[in-house]
Amino acid sequence: MIRVLIADDQAMVRTGFGMIIGAQPDMAVVGEAADGVAAVELARRLRPDVVLLDIRMPRLDGLEALRLLAGPGVADPIRVVVVTTFDLDEYVHTALSNGACGFLLKDSGPALLVEAVRAAVSGDALISPSITVRLLEHLSSPAPAYGDAGLSPRELDVVKLVARGLTNAEIAARLFIAIGTVKTHLASVQTKLPARNRVEIAAWAWERRLVG
Repeated sequence: MIRVLIADDQAMVRTGFGMIIGAQPDMAVVGEAADGVAAVELARRLRPDVVLLDIRMPRLDGLEALRLLAGPGVADPIRVVVVTTFDLDEYVHTALSNGACGFLLKDSGPALLVEAVRAAVSGDALISPSITVRLLEHLSSPAPAYGDAGLSPRELDVVKLVARGLTNAEIAARLFIAIGTVKTHLASVQTKLPARNRVEIAAWAWERRLVG
């Protein structure tokens, strides 16, 4: 059973997300929080598999809560999917830097929300062409050009497709290689960049304008 914690200051949003998660045979809501402080406390106590986290919340905003739960230096990070109404560039960039396993808009729909939870649990991250990639594309300032980080041409091909939102299976089909080979390339990429997940790989590609 996938255990999910929902953190949002709007009761109606928490109820709606709870109904979506509860309708899945392999998911359950283990807690709800109406502000960032409560979200961090509950997450640390309950250790859910995934936290659905809003950004604009009382007492402690979601981005700071995310940093405390999954950010750089956290010894045992919790998987967090940011779900917000606001797609501001700085929010996206900060969320990715602080270890988010996905970034959704609240109007994305039930199917994408469930997909994001499953992706986070599997150690992957939701990279949706219609949402996350569109947001990454608008990152305000490209990073300085430091070369290709030692990535091979094939690894760069994989990175560019990850940044476009393709799944491992889709990448394998596009490049005419096995899914296992894609996973091997991604593991190598994560080590070389370094990056903790697909979201950070995509962010690296978009910041360097590798994807048009």
